[in-house]
Amino acid sequence: MSSPFAYSFPNGTRVFPNGTLFDPGHYKYHTADGLNNGVPTGWICLIFLVLYSISTLLHLGQSLFFRRWYLIPTVVVGGIGEIIGWAGRYWSSRNSLLDKPFLIQISTTIIAPTFLTAANFIIFGHVVRVAHAERFSRLTPKLYSTIFISIDFIALVIQAIGGGQASGSAPITGGHIMLAGIIIGLVSIVVYVSVAGEVVYRIYANKPYHLDLPDEAKGADGRHRLERHQATMVCALAFSSLVLFIRAVYRTAELAVGWNGYIIETQVYFNVLDGAMVVLSLYTINFFHPGWLLQYRNREVWDGIEGLSPTSKTKESSLSESA
Repeated sequence: MSSPFAYSFPNGTRVFPNGTLFDPGHYKYHTADGLNNGVPTGWICLIFLVLYSISTLLHLGQSLFFRRWYLIPTVVVGGIGEIIGWAGRYWSSRNSLLDKPFLIQISTTIIAPTFLTAANFIIFGHVVRVAHAERFSRLTPKLYSTIFISIDFIALVIQAIGGGQASGSAPITGGHIMLAGIIIGLVSIVVYVSVAGEVVYRIYANKPYHLDLPDEAKGADGRHRLERHQATMVCALAFSSLVLFIRAVYRTAELAVGWNGYIIETQVYFNVLDGAMVVLSLYTINFFHPGWLLQYRNREVWDGIEGLSPTSKTKESSLSESA
């Protein structure tokens, strides 16, 4: 294919036949020959904008209805970040020569899923508490939030610093810093899945980690049992973690190759391995929501989980009667 440029300078700046200058820079959606076949597709961006907006609004409503306040600064904020990111991608589809929309989408779509993984960490800690599975877990329910969210926060700060560098005068350095943040987040998912998987294995294998703790959910056969809705929540978290892991691996490869690499220029990769994966994670928690899957049977459990008090006097009364 012949070049569309009349002349190219050694620094990469090129001149179209009509005299217009084109500087490929670090951020523009163009391949080496200057063609813009790497530009996001407008209608696909709009589809993702609609999907993210619906899910985020649902999460906000569900958080308020079930009084699961921790989902607002995690899942809801993550959804808003994705909306902003895909708005930036749609902007790029309209004008691919602008740096600003690229910087908006690259920063927000890298950072936003961090909030979703934080929600997964918190929810699993609640599963352990509600299922009375503390004796099968190396960590207390509270430590799932404390440890993994702390790691997530470190990853988030590093990604934000990298985003600031990338949007300034050091795009290459900024990209490397963002890559480090993504790798930390990826490692946290692996460790979390390993620890959570061990809990589930110990429950079904009847191998408690803390032998000195009583088993409050022991069945007639002497084995601990997860109730159906608790097991469903665990499966939902496993799927959500899987798709977020796939997405993190993709973004790691993307930034490792670089701003002008083949991966970042191939939009179908981004649509499937980032956009679709995060959508699946969001809607999984919409449909398998902890507000109705994790029902608390006694007042002690309600009081032991911050932000999960009964939603009405009627519910409080019924909980007291069943305690």
